[in-house]
Amino acid sequence: MSGLQLSALDVAFLCLESETTPMHMGAVVTFRPQGQVHARELTTLLAERAARLPKLRQRPRTALFPPGAAIWAEDPDFVASEHISHHHLSSLYEPDPLSAYASRWMGRPLDTGKPLWDLHLVTGLPDGEFALLLKLHHALTDGAGAYAVAVGLLDEMPRPTRRTHSGATPPPPRSPVDAVKEAVGSTLTQAGIASSVVRATRSPLSPISAPPSTERRLGLVRLDTAEIRRIRRAHGGTANDVVLAILSGALREWMINRGQRADDRTLRALIPVSVRGRSAEQLGGNKLSGYLCELPVGLDDPRARLLAVQREMGRNKAAGPARGAGAFPLLADRMPPMLHRLGSKAAGLAAPLLFDLVVTTVPVPPNRLTLNGTKVSGVYPFVPLAPRQAVGIAVATYRDSVHIGLQANGAAVSDVGSLRDGVLKSAARLLDTA
Repeated sequence: MSGLQLSALDVAFLCLESETTPMHMGAVVTFRPQGQVHARELTTLLAERAARLPKLRQRPRTALFPPGAAIWAEDPDFVASEHISHHHLSSLYEPDPLSAYASRWMGRPLDTGKPLWDLHLVTGLPDGEFALLLKLHHALTDGAGAYAVAVGLLDEMPRPTRRTHSGATPPPPRSPVDAVKEAVGSTLTQAGIASSVVRATRSPLSPISAPPSTERRLGLVRLDTAEIRRIRRAHGGTANDVVLAILSGALREWMINRGQRADDRTLRALIPVSVRGRSAEQLGGNKLSGYLCELPVGLDDPRARLLAVQREMGRNKAAGPARGAGAFPLLADRMPPMLHRLGSKAAGLAAPLLFDLVVTTVPVPPNRLTLNGTKVSGVYPFVPLAPRQAVGIAVATYRDSVHIGLQANGAAVSDVGSLRDGVLKSAARLLDTA
């Protein structure tokens, strides 16, 4: 990876970084050990594994050409243990000590002059549990790549055997005509995305916009996948549709509790979509597009909300991830890096004109994950907050649970508990209809 150039989208994420807009993703991974936790043994093991991951030894450096570009360079002073900390908490003074600690941790930006990650081992949680808190800058990777890094820190999973196919016919080389057609198609696609972005821009600003703040509030929510399947059997759609409908109901209640009008209104969510290929060389960096989905917070009937989400996501999927205003990450990835150096801050401040919040799904395969033999009990992901936005939501399904990570701007949301409770109530209401 050393010497590899950052994509234009990766550079954009670096340029958006500020004290009040830290552009790192996060994850809180919980464990329920059977016996005593040996913190020193675990931190030593994690440091050994981190040192073997090339991605974690790199730091971004400015490149001479093209103007504004950056490359990944090996950090000559890299020591994995300097990125890993152990903290023992007391549960005597906090109703939810893990969320309280993780909120303070999430608000601290990463040092962009060093490898862009941070890992905390947190012990002293109720019932003898412990947790890993992992931060990765969004310039380093997207959600799928972040999972690959996290798995590299955990115990090795058995690799499935793959059948080899001999005598496969390689694809024919592209003709000059095909290359021209591809270039013309790419130009037309970019023009179409840019036009869609302009048409989708709204005024006034988002009803849930927020002032700049260094404070963050995190909430951890767990739903039962069996209940999600029961709702799907009753009403159709995908599991993702069900989760979006549940979140719509939670956001509706949260807005009403804040004294804001929710009826006859939608909140526009950016739904990131991975366009990452399967080849090994594409494991680094960001490979993203997106959909814009109008979340029906104005509807009180949970079934009506689910049907509205199904229609909205159906339209998005029919158009595909390379069309529409939500595909602006594809457009950003094709811009010269210098444009991001000059304009990313202004573009970031305009985010509330295009969408109200980000709702992302992080892929987590169903394999049983362990650390030094101790099983993972929960995986809660967190998405960075765009400038002037109050809430970001990330979802991961692991084993028999859907884990939802809520991140809120501390200046706009004094207590994320209302939104966390709203998710549980919304899920219960929708389940009652099934």
